[in-house]
Amino acid sequence: MDLHNLAVILQAALSPNPDERKAAENNLNQFQYAPQHLVRLLQIIVDNNCDMAVRQVASIHFKNFIAKNWAPLEPNEQQKILQSDKDMVRDHILVFVAQVPPLLRVQLGECLKTIIHADYPEQWPHLLDWVKHNLQQDQQVYGALFVLRILSRKYEYVYTILALVVCRFRFKSDEERTPVYHIVEETFGHLLNIFNKLVQIANPSLEIADLIKLICKIFWSSIYLEIPKQLFDPNVFNAWMILFLNVLERPVPSEGEPADPELRKSWGWWKVKKWTVHILNRLYTRFGDLKIQNPENKAFAQMFQKSYAGKILECHLNLLNRIRVGSYLPDRITNLVLQYLNNSISKNSMYNLLQPRLDVLLFEIVFPLMCFNDNDQKLWEEDPHEYVRKGYDIIEDLYSPRTASMDFVSELVRKRGKENLQKFIHFIVGIFKRYDETPMEFKPYRQKDGALLAIGALCDKLKQTEPYKSELERMLVQHVFPEFSSPVGHLRAKAAWVAGQYAHINFSDQNNFRKALHSVVAGLRDPELPVRVDSVFALRSFVEACRDLNEIRPILPQLLDEFFKLMNEVENEDLVFTLETIVDKFGEEMAPYALGLCQNLAAAFWRCMNTAEAEEDADDPGALAAVGCLRAISTILESVSRLPHLFVQIESTLLPIMRRMLTTDGQEVFEEVLEIVSYMTFFSPTISLDMWSLWPLMIEALADWAIDFFPNILVPLDNYISRGTVHFLACKEPDYQQSLWTMISSIMADKNLEDADIEPAPKLIEVVFQNCKGQIADALFYNSSLTLSILHKLGVATEVFNLWFQMLQQVKKSGVRVNFKREHDKKVCCLGLAALLPLPSDQLPGEALGRVFKATLDLLVAYKDQVAESAKEEEAEDDDDMDGFQTDDEDDGDGSDKEMGVDAEDGDEANSIRLQKLAAQVCTFLLLFYVIVFFHLRFQARSFRPNDEDDDDSDDDYSDDEELQSPIDEVDPFIFFVDAVKGNLVFSICSVKLQKLVILLPFDEGLVFFTLPFPPGIKVMQASDPLRFQNLTQTLDFHYQALANGVAQHADQRRLEIEKEKMEKASAAASS
Repeated sequence: MDLHNLAVILQAALSPNPDERKAAENNLNQFQYAPQHLVRLLQIIVDNNCDMAVRQVASIHFKNFIAKNWAPLEPNEQQKILQSDKDMVRDHILVFVAQVPPLLRVQLGECLKTIIHADYPEQWPHLLDWVKHNLQQDQQVYGALFVLRILSRKYEYVYTILALVVCRFRFKSDEERTPVYHIVEETFGHLLNIFNKLVQIANPSLEIADLIKLICKIFWSSIYLEIPKQLFDPNVFNAWMILFLNVLERPVPSEGEPADPELRKSWGWWKVKKWTVHILNRLYTRFGDLKIQNPENKAFAQMFQKSYAGKILECHLNLLNRIRVGSYLPDRITNLVLQYLNNSISKNSMYNLLQPRLDVLLFEIVFPLMCFNDNDQKLWEEDPHEYVRKGYDIIEDLYSPRTASMDFVSELVRKRGKENLQKFIHFIVGIFKRYDETPMEFKPYRQKDGALLAIGALCDKLKQTEPYKSELERMLVQHVFPEFSSPVGHLRAKAAWVAGQYAHINFSDQNNFRKALHSVVAGLRDPELPVRVDSVFALRSFVEACRDLNEIRPILPQLLDEFFKLMNEVENEDLVFTLETIVDKFGEEMAPYALGLCQNLAAAFWRCMNTAEAEEDADDPGALAAVGCLRAISTILESVSRLPHLFVQIESTLLPIMRRMLTTDGQEVFEEVLEIVSYMTFFSPTISLDMWSLWPLMIEALADWAIDFFPNILVPLDNYISRGTVHFLACKEPDYQQSLWTMISSIMADKNLEDADIEPAPKLIEVVFQNCKGQIADALFYNSSLTLSILHKLGVATEVFNLWFQMLQQVKKSGVRVNFKREHDKKVCCLGLAALLPLPSDQLPGEALGRVFKATLDLLVAYKDQVAESAKEEEAEDDDDMDGFQTDDEDDGDGSDKEMGVDAEDGDEANSIRLQKLAAQVCTFLLLFYVIVFFHLRFQARSFRPNDEDDDDSDDDYSDDEELQSPIDEVDPFIFFVDAVKGNLVFSICSVKLQKLVILLPFDEGLVFFTLPFPPGIKVMQASDPLRFQNLTQTLDFHYQALANGVAQHADQRRLEIEKEKMEKASAAASS
């Protein structure tokens, strides 16, 4: 397609006629991979004679195509752009990026970012040479700086908004950042010369501000993670600091500053100030703090503190003085300057410099910033929803002068409280008195608002410090509670917020607590939206602190009504937090409201999701509120978990959410939705066919993109298998068994997955073995002899047993086991090891027999102690967890068995790597031994049961981690061990019709299929040589002889206990 025709199609893409637009878009898509197409798009973008709208469409199409196709996502994916086209684009985009209008430059900048991230330095080695050359050409400086900014940003310390919220940062590796050192070495000398010339211009234009801003951004990206070694030269660093301090000190040009507030804060010269303050703050907090510097950087930190920190402080105080005299200072700069001062409070040398000006700073600058202002009033009146959003948006807090002021005051009284707390509180009390003494029409409402904010911000300090601690209740009664009925809305809102901050103090007069609670509840019906929202926020604290729920119980229905009216108006996750608190506090008393609550929350969820999709921002308040709605639904389901009939009623409300959000549409809320599915499949009386329709969605998600959620998916899959066993086995459309085995086989054969990703797969196998007895089970044929022969044939028997015993022996420095920490895991190992004891000597030589015998004794003792300890804690752990297999997040404590390698504190790195590599294999082999026990004991396990009636399958076999119900629950490991040693253990093998056994095992090479003959009939195997055990016990040391005697005595005791339980149950059954 030639240039003219391409321009015509682009023009058609702007047509108001939808058919013409669609046809044009189809044409563009049809020719997008044609040779020279990308080059021609670039030609149109840079053609000044072409219509601007057409150029803009071309730039957007150009940007999107490059973002999608410049660098293949997969290593073996075919290149979609010819190399000759790539070369031409790279050569020409640099020339024109500075020449096109800003509207197009933004799009080309995004293209450059994609290309540089993919190609530099390997495929674009001469890029830096181009930048260096053009930095020395006066007419090309802007383009060179623009490109250098994008290049340097590639190596910036990258973090996301989410990382900021949760304070988890992602560092670039040293190897990834190595090119940045080369960039600094090659370009910083030129940058310094350009910067020096620019600051000396007498009447600089706005274009000069743009150039300085780019230099600042390049410097920022280059020093964000660490100081490049070139800047450790005192002369070089001093040259840069002189320029930054010059920019910081000099006033912005008076000519050309916009009057409009929104345009003003984005004006180029204020942007230069902002980036300068940004850089100086970064140098100070990351590299100028002696306490956090490594030894090699300590000299730099000392030099910075001595030569520059105080000068920067002085400049910052002068900047803040603009606020005091009524001049303009952008909010972001105010916030950054206060952050610098905040970090100076704890450093003696800096605090000494700050102290002479502290009173002016505190009372004439910081406190006024805390007060309600004209902008607040305008937003309150014109857009109360935006006022609420800004007030509860944590991202807004990062830029807010008010939040920075609160942080400064809090840090001041925390670190320097002895000389400042009394002074500041005296100031606040003075405001309270003046407010009370002033006539209504002249009351300083805004100052009172700031004083209340200060009192709320200092609540932690005041609640711990006398004499203020004992005066808090009186302060609330005199100065806070009266504002619940204030004629000024923002004071009613602030009163509710402050009351919530102090709801947990010990009220000497419970009437005061009751009055505050009722005032907050009344605030839910306030005509002003921000008051209602702050009242809901405060209500959460009062519900948590309430000792007598009768204070709330009578008004609960009205409370919930007001609550959902507010949720219909505002998407705010704090509202949902309050609801969760109410539900958690009242528990099963919420049953009459459960259906209505879930319906309202489901409706709120869909509204929030629609808002989030419209905003296309995962961090939008709507998206956060959507997550909160799902958490609240889970809280409600947990609170009514003992009322299964409610789950039937609720199911139809939640099913659309579960169906939609278990697809790729729900990736942001996938974990929360899986929790709801887990509740619904566990607590419902039965699993409905509608709920079964979710199974394929989870399997599909797991195969496609949700491997990180496998531990979460494990929980509902376990519920389906254990509580819907008949349907799981019988249904063929869809075939749940086949989909499960296909998924497990695929995951365990995937070499790209880590062991931790694979771990839930063998757990699912175990779930099937536990629950599908007599059906899938009879199609399998396991015994200890057969299992050993499989391991020997595969050549891994020695490796597996060495690894198993190594894992059994691993302990931390504290003496705690590294592996097999749960009761269930210990019991599986005990039974698996004991099942080996009756094997003849040709299969289990004497040395191996002794090793197995001792390991089993150690495990039995540990198991006995853990059972006894769990019995003591049983009451406190009544129903903490839904599943025997906790997710990774829940299983980090002593109950975890996911750390299959050596603990980090043991320091054996090589061994740890080896253990982790074979961890998934070991899990599977342990399951083999588990199955040995299970199937061989199916017929004689009744001798260990308290009641033969317990043989009946139950759909309710489900409980928490240490109470996992399965067939081995009916087998006492102590009795099993003793009978194995005495030669009394008989392994029964059921007669089957199959002729061959196909066994599938995971190994490093992938899945190994192993076929063995399948002999029919019943085979009996007993300990062939009882004298072996006598010889063994005679060679044991005193410690293991004592353990063996203790286990034997405990086995006898357990026989008596089990027999007694059986008789008691039989007697109870007869009497009923």
